[in-house]
Amino acid sequence: MRLLFVCMGNICRSPTVAAVARVEFVRAGLDIEVDSAGTEGYHIGDAADPRSIALAEAHGYPMRAHRARQLCAADFSRFDHLLVMDHVNLRAALARAPADAGDRVALFLPFVGISEPAELPDPYYGGASDFRRALDLARDGIMALIRGRLR
Repeated sequence: MRLLFVCMGNICRSPTVAAVARVEFVRAGLDIEVDSAGTEGYHIGDAADPRSIALAEAHGYPMRAHRARQLCAADFSRFDHLLVMDHVNLRAALARAPADAGDRVALFLPFVGISEPAELPDPYYGGASDFRRALDLARDGIMALIRGRLR
């Protein structure tokens, strides 16, 4: 299985979720390819936000090697599921999706069975508590995915 996590700039939410997924999938004995991308090209080639890196790595989720990239046409054929962090980026991803790929694009949290909140909030303009919330939701979502959809 191949999963792509998608947010806007690919420097906060989607790389955090991908970092959590890589570690937790290995712990669960799952062989799943994971990547992340942004719908916008604001940060192509940049490292993840330093606040995301520091928090993720403090919790055992390596992120220093991440480099932001933009969602591309090939992603729709390469990945089994494209899991998006919020409605704005869901619309952007669906607008780019070929007709036969739209059913593989979904909001991350509802996809894994978490209905509240439906969106993983963007911590970029927030403080430490916002980044902590993003990491907590990333971990909750990945653990729900492991318990439910991948078993």
